[in-house]
Amino acid sequence: MTASAYALGNARRGPEYRDALARIREWVRARFKLDADDVVTANEIECSLPGCPPLETVIAFWTADGQRRHYKIFKPASEVLEDDLPPSWMKDALIVVEGFECSCC
Repeated sequence: MTASAYALGNARRGPEYRDALARIREWVRARFKLDADDVVTANEIECSLPGCPPLETVIAFWTADGQRRHYKIFKPASEVLEDDLPPSWMKDALIVVEGFECSCC
């Protein structure tokens, strides 16, 4: 998907969708005590694999040390609650090790 197609897809989902993603990013930033310069992304993706929920919320963040962390919440962004986020003590367990490849984030 191109960047412009991605942006158009988000725009069609409406302000509630964008508000849900913004709320999730704020929760992630607070939960993991991220700096203002740390990058946080939250996106809703469709999964076509058997047994996979139809919509998942994928969250990734990069810290000043250059490490990327990511995880999925197996529900649409509009249904994600703050309690769905991993506990803060799991921050280092979310680090993506070098050479790990995934198609979600």
